[in-house]
Amino acid sequence: MGKLAGRTALVTGAARGQGAATARRFVAEGATVIIADVLDDEGKRLADELNAFPVGDPGDQTRQPADRPIPLPAARFCHLDVSEEDEWAAVLETAGPVTILVNNAGILHFGSVADTTLADYERVIRVNQTGTFLGMRAVVPGMIAAGGGSIVNTSSIEGLAAAPLLLAYTASKFAIRGMTKVAAMELGGKGIRVNSVHPGMIDTPMLPTALGGIEVDLDRIGRKVPLRRVGRAEEIAGLITFLASDDSSYCTGAEFVADGGATTGHALSVT
Repeated sequence: MGKLAGRTALVTGAARGQGAATARRFVAEGATVIIADVLDDEGKRLADELNAFPVGDPGDQTRQPADRPIPLPAARFCHLDVSEEDEWAAVLETAGPVTILVNNAGILHFGSVADTTLADYERVIRVNQTGTFLGMRAVVPGMIAAGGGSIVNTSSIEGLAAAPLLLAYTASKFAIRGMTKVAAMELGGKGIRVNSVHPGMIDTPMLPTALGGIEVDLDRIGRKVPLRRVGRAEEIAGLITFLASDDSSYCTGAEFVADGGATTGHALSVT
């Protein structure tokens, strides 16, 4: 039996990248997963993929024997713009009791302070910061009724230290870090744990998307951190699974960094 057996998890931004890796890992650990995203086609394909292999890890070739009952779907796609309050209500109405929430949806925008428009800034804040707030607020009543739950908010190493040209993104990720701590203090007595995850450079579509499809030499970036490589989405999914499960039962209000060692030094120590 998996670590998340019998639980329903909602993962935002789950159609690709870290979110998709998390959805796959959750299904492998026995959870029923709501794949929430604005990318309808990709989200539906992922749900179909996960439901095609109901026995064993998603992606293996062990199919359900013909003489056994057809299992309930392991995953379901729901369209969700995390910045829209009404869409959260609609998703939760159909999802049933959610005891795991992963606020993973996020967007990136590059621009100097002088060149960042108000529209650019607000767009990032609405998805990254407001979306996380709306998600936490939406699931709290159901988690209280269920006797507890786990909320994992995806921040970034830009939620721990600044980076140039990432004003809006850094602001949103610092905010997520702070909101996580407030929620952990308020909800701990109700059996709800709230933690933040702070990935470094991870090989996902986020960076190329923000750069308009330009390919980036990730190997060159990876050589700058102690582990000499960028991270994989599956590695972040493993950390999120730990925080969603009872393995982290005494962890709340904490910051979990997975950055290959990028934040261990300071500017003068870069080699």
